[in-house]
Amino acid sequence: MLSIKCFTVNPYQENTWLISDSHGACAIIDPGCYSASEQAEILEYVSSQKLTPVLLLNTHGHIDHMLGNAWAVSTFQIPFHTHRLVVNELEVAPAWGTMMGLKAAPSPAPDHLLEEGDIVRVGEEELEVLFTPGHSEGHISFFHRKEGHLFSGDVLFQQSIGRTDLPGGHYPTLMTTIHEKLLPLGDQVIVYPGHGPTTTLAAEKATNPFLMGRG
Repeated sequence: MLSIKCFTVNPYQENTWLISDSHGACAIIDPGCYSASEQAEILEYVSSQKLTPVLLLNTHGHIDHMLGNAWAVSTFQIPFHTHRLVVNELEVAPAWGTMMGLKAAPSPAPDHLLEEGDIVRVGEEELEVLFTPGHSEGHISFFHRKEGHLFSGDVLFQQSIGRTDLPGGHYPTLMTTIHEKLLPLGDQVIVYPGHGPTTTLAAEKATNPFLMGRG
């Protein structure tokens, strides 16, 4: 069984997800932790739950999702996996941070590049890699098929979708991603987004103004 913990962090209120198997093997998805107190909160949780971080994952490389990359890798000595197109996003993120008044440490380079259909193992559990562009050029999502958990990054939110006005964003591509990659996963799937509350694909089909009436 997958255990899931959310930490909402940084000025953008980004959701950092810690997921772990029954033996405590843990992956960190999109560490946006920026302040020392946010980092300490994650450390306390890891310690109290007796977790062993084994992997860092990025859905994409926007500033709010990578602020804690360098910290996570150096603190836990874990490998970092993401998509090849996210590398360019990570390289420019510190400059974006400077414009927004945030001092971002450069992200480490990925140890492994993920592609559509790859399987990421977190101890006993498996995540399927879905290529889900539209919010950013290299965006990926992680699907725990066994229990129906989808870590969607900034593709789909409760009653909203990811913005497409940033470099690499493209509204038609994002809508294609949602309708062809996410919705077919099934109504029962629980969505763990990069911002805001958890939702389900059924709820979004029924109430999301960007999706209603489109099947």
